[in-house]
Amino acid sequence: MIFKSVDKLQSKAEKSFFKELVSVYCKIVREVLRKNGKIYAPAKMEVSDAVVAELTDMGVVSGVTQLTILNKELKGQYIDFIYSVSQFVSNKSMYGNLLDKLNNKKRLEIQKKEAKLKKPIIADFFAGAGGLSLGFIQNGFHVCFANDFEEVCVNTYRYNHPDIPTEKVLQADIRKIVDNINDYITEDVDIIVGGPPCQGFSSANQQRIIDDPRNELYKYYLKAVKRIVPKFVVMENVRGMLGVAEQVVEDYRSIKAIKNGKEYSYDIKYELLNSANFSVAQSRERLIYIAIRNDIAKEKGITPKYIFDQIKDSCKGNPTYNLFDALEYIKPLEAPRVKNTNEIDDEKTGKKIDNNEFTGIDNEYLKLINQGREIPLLYNHKARYVNDINYDIYRLLEPGEDASNEKIADIMPYKHRLHCFKDKYYKLVPNKPSRTITAHLRMDCHSHIHPTQIRALTPREAARCQSFPDDYLFMGAYLKTYMEIGNAVPCVMARTIAKILKKYV
Repeated sequence: MIFKSVDKLQSKAEKSFFKELVSVYCKIVREVLRKNGKIYAPAKMEVSDAVVAELTDMGVVSGVTQLTILNKELKGQYIDFIYSVSQFVSNKSMYGNLLDKLNNKKRLEIQKKEAKLKKPIIADFFAGAGGLSLGFIQNGFHVCFANDFEEVCVNTYRYNHPDIPTEKVLQADIRKIVDNINDYITEDVDIIVGGPPCQGFSSANQQRIIDDPRNELYKYYLKAVKRIVPKFVVMENVRGMLGVAEQVVEDYRSIKAIKNGKEYSYDIKYELLNSANFSVAQSRERLIYIAIRNDIAKEKGITPKYIFDQIKDSCKGNPTYNLFDALEYIKPLEAPRVKNTNEIDDEKTGKKIDNNEFTGIDNEYLKLINQGREIPLLYNHKARYVNDINYDIYRLLEPGEDASNEKIADIMPYKHRLHCFKDKYYKLVPNKPSRTITAHLRMDCHSHIHPTQIRALTPREAARCQSFPDDYLFMGAYLKTYMEIGNAVPCVMARTIAKILKKYV
């Protein structure tokens, strides 16, 4: 469950996530009250039986006797939290399902309903924040297991996927779990998906670059395939892995996997696909591998090439969406000019959770990424701090201009290194798909300057370019949210791949 009872919290990480969930709860209540013309005014109060019952359903406590522990753990958050819960129980209809993800009882109900549905099953390794999984879920798949090493990614995944039991989203090193993977996965898995980190740039004098020790995690992904023996495998990686693509093909074609006493093999193909062709408002090339188990290929009369041909055919006639489509219908913001204020909510610079001034279905691209749903709250739309020099650079550049522009030559801090820093600063072009959203945005966002406002893209705007829905909340510290978003697979791209594969599972 999403909440671990306050008396069971042990590690610093558990306590930190607990407090972050409490903060999210309070912020949602605050914004809903504001949307309904009411004032959020926390005050010390008696804890009613209804509030205790709600806290128990949420999984925060197991009874009234634990309120003292809760108070001690939350300290200054305690009054806000109790007040927020009391506001919710006083008028539940006002909140709809906005707080369901923060309620263990509600999550369990969702999971019981999910268990009754006979859906094709995927397992997701190196799941990150869940973009690839989400695309498959949106096309009727069920995730039986997801794994990632990054704590913040696992927290984001768990929060946004109430249909998946929390214990099935595991924070662990794949090297430590693959040998006993059947302890975690008991279902018959239709598809394994994931993007194992792969260096791909080892010294050329090695016969097989893919065998470089830096590509060890890829080998463990392959080991998971051998142990689980799924019908299909979808593996995603960066364009730079093209140099070892044929070696990956060799590895898959050499698999001899045993399941229920039968030996299986795989055929595989790879293609370089661009997310813009899938109606994602971003030009993002990704190397996609699709492998098919031999018995499925024979039974269905399909090959990996045939699957790729269907995927590419399904993209024909797709509308192309540009950066403008992703940045339209969202609150304009100003960049904070004071250091260390990225985490501070503010009306002018944005908030982690804010009321959506629009509907979420205001243009065709938003309808696509939000699946036609109205979105009352907007998450992670917060501008990033910018210093005086960078503010001037952002202000002076026009869309399409970069660090080599003469207008900023006298203030450009990297002008002596333009041969390798030309793209260090770049103002995005609104009438083209966005340039690739990368995890480097965590370090700085100079390469993704907003085309009309003097600031960089917010995490939410980057997430829109990645085709995440507006109500997908990225947990963790502000700068880490850029990493989560930049490493993800565009959801709409994954959705299309899932749609084609679903025909055969």
